[in-house]
Amino acid sequence: MCIEKTTYNDLEACYSITKSCAKYLIDNGIFQWNEMYPSKEILQKDIELQQLWKLTENNTIIGIVVLTKIEDVEYKSVKWLTENKNNLYVHRLAVHPTYQGKGYAQKLMSFGENYAVNNNYNSIRLDTFSKNIRNQKFYEKRGYVKLESIFFPNQSKYPFYCYEKVLNV
Repeated sequence: MCIEKTTYNDLEACYSITKSCAKYLIDNGIFQWNEMYPSKEILQKDIELQQLWKLTENNTIIGIVVLTKIEDVEYKSVKWLTENKNNLYVHRLAVHPTYQGKGYAQKLMSFGENYAVNNNYNSIRLDTFSKNIRNQKFYEKRGYVKLESIFFPNQSKYPFYCYEKVLNV
């Protein structure tokens, strides 16, 4: 098992994972991702910015995560626990449904947290869908603090909850 940055050669496999996850979520009544998000263009931009990481097993990409220092505009009004400087943001954490429930999302998050600590980030920030209780429990068990809600109208009429884990202050 290996976690490393993606390349342009990985775009189709990464997009396939997000589409499979979107279908799995929708089939389970969780309308977090859809045909507009995450798009192939968004993943391509993640690769260009060298912020998309892949988890591979036996040369197959089974999961992805974005680690970025770029703050989304939707986050600007959030009252975070730490100052708005030197924060790492986690987006698009996805494990192909075939491989879910085996600890791979934990491995990706541990990688992201270690990356943040090793690069002296003050905290890790992320959001998760208000209707995805499983994700909320996942982050809360890892020590993330639930803060306020934000909205992504292209994804859902329901809010997304912001979370932060303080690391180096």
